[in-house]
Amino acid sequence: MRIVIVGGGPVGLMAACELRLYGIETVVLERREDIDPTIKAGGIQARGVAALDRRGLAERVRKEGGDWMRNMVSLMQQHGIRGHFSGLFVLNHSAYGDERMLPVRQQALEAVLNERALESGVEVRRGQAVRHWSQDPDGVTLTVCDAADPDGESYELRADWLIGADGGRSAVRKGGAFAFPGTDGVITGYQAVVDLDDPDFLPLGWNRRPNGMVVNGPTPGRILVIGFDGPPADRDAPVTLEELQSALRHISGTEVGIRSISTVTRFTDNARQADTYRDGRVLLAGDAAHVHSPFGGQGLNLGLGDAVNLGWKLALVAGGRAPLSLLDTYTAERHPVAAQVLDNTRAQVALMRPGPHTDALRGIFTRLLEHDDANRWLTDLMGGDDVRYELGSEVDAIGRFCPDLVLGTGGSDTARLAELQRSGRGQLLVLESEESQDAAQWIKTASQWGDRVEVTVGTCADAPSRAVLVRPDGFTAWTAESEVSLEDALGLWFGPAE
Repeated sequence: MRIVIVGGGPVGLMAACELRLYGIETVVLERREDIDPTIKAGGIQARGVAALDRRGLAERVRKEGGDWMRNMVSLMQQHGIRGHFSGLFVLNHSAYGDERMLPVRQQALEAVLNERALESGVEVRRGQAVRHWSQDPDGVTLTVCDAADPDGESYELRADWLIGADGGRSAVRKGGAFAFPGTDGVITGYQAVVDLDDPDFLPLGWNRRPNGMVVNGPTPGRILVIGFDGPPADRDAPVTLEELQSALRHISGTEVGIRSISTVTRFTDNARQADTYRDGRVLLAGDAAHVHSPFGGQGLNLGLGDAVNLGWKLALVAGGRAPLSLLDTYTAERHPVAAQVLDNTRAQVALMRPGPHTDALRGIFTRLLEHDDANRWLTDLMGGDDVRYELGSEVDAIGRFCPDLVLGTGGSDTARLAELQRSGRGQLLVLESEESQDAAQWIKTASQWGDRVEVTVGTCADAPSRAVLVRPDGFTAWTAESEVSLEDALGLWFGPAE
């Protein structure tokens, strides 16, 4: 049994690590020889942080983040920076507890995931590109070549399943029966780290100007330039110093000069989403399944969510322990989440447009977010905390991400749910004495899925129920109040009993 993942960025590597928790042979094909140093995401939102924590990776990411992360945290505290929506710093993360944002460069996250993948036995083949792929009822055949010599020699690689995590221009998606509808871009944006002749050309933060938006900081030389004259004519052309300086001067309304560029990327706000995330034995995750503008820093969060939702499901199906229908829940659950991100990034672009009409709208929007209910709703939306999968239950906890419960397991011993979930298995939490009739029956029932579900008996004042079944991705699948039996829930999510 072999699963091939095309794309060795954070999403592909996370999916690979998830599969290896179930012992699946996993090969990652990545075009680049090394981690891409180009400026990218600078933080992970709440659900992404939780996903890393539940695999024992959050502390490793913090350590890898090093001085850059510590400096970002210090700057945010020094300037009182809150979460933003369309450059409006109004999201009140701190009021709602939990870690809502982990400032860390994408390269640091990718380094940790690459290290974990190799530790767990993933075969990472760098400098490799997929020239062609085709599938049949039994698997997928890939033609693989040297990414630096796409017309040179190639070899065939056979896989039982294929995951495309190869970005917005995904070769896997383009080679399959995936429609990719959406909206075209209306902006040209640049993100860069540069040496300016006037670092104080505009105040730190997001500055709306008559021709667009310019972000100065928060670290020295980091700029974001957004113009509303349409998408770039050629997104693949290298960004020259002259092009970036012209855009910066035009939109900022200043004569600021750029002495040199350390790193730069050009982008637009096209927003598209695959109509389905599975075509036979081929699945999509991350930007291969959905693209949108980077506003709000939601891309990493969304992609990591795809990976942890898909990984255990594909592992169980590929390993013959769950029916193919389990994979149908991947698109059903993750497609609406991405659609919501696409919509909120479109809304952010609309709120950035220059002009007095948008000025008025931003003023009203800011006043609305002074109300705690509205602020909490938008804060949860941006961090992914609002996600509730439709699992067919009226019980509010079912379909929601289960908090990191702390269980008393005897005497002074405790166990965090995040620590229990590091095995990648489902978790049945029995939160009353195992001598009770119900508890004894729950434990006996779950024992039939012992290779896929672990049982912990303990106490927890904050638990949503006397018993909770938590899926490997952290979402609640069943409670003692559910309309269905524990046996039915286990069969639905983890396949037939042993």
